[in-house]
Amino acid sequence: MPGKSNTFENDILKLIFNGTAIANLADNAATSPLTNLYVSLHTEDPGEAGTQTTNEANYTGYARVAVARTTDGWKVTDNVAKPVSAITFPACTGGSSTITHFAIGTAASGAGKVLYSGAVSPIITVTNGITPQLTTNTSVTED
Repeated sequence: MPGKSNTFENDILKLIFNGTAIANLADNAATSPLTNLYVSLHTEDPGEAGTQTTNEANYTGYARVAVARTTDGWKVTDNVAKPVSAITFPACTGGSSTITHFAIGTAASGAGKVLYSGAVSPIITVTNGITPQLTTNTSVTED
């Protein structure tokens, strides 16, 4: 399968995570662009056919976290996108979930489109009083 150049891979990530146009090829939506991307936690891989609700965490208090679709929200360097700050989810107030994956998608709730997903390492066991967090080392790579 043919590959993309490193420059174009970086351009794609900047378009998605920072809203930066790719000159002469792709613009950020002019009328109502997404201003946030929504990070979700999952108990299994949502898979390529899944949505943000596929295997999504369901502990009491859980909610997706909005991260600004700008350079203040995401750092893109060398074909890798990482959050600028840790992504802290609401604390568990009941129930439990074992978090093995995260996803970055388009919706604050419901069956949002998964743009990227990946494994969480180490796995996060969420029980009452635990506040799950993804660090600034959490990353997605375009290749």
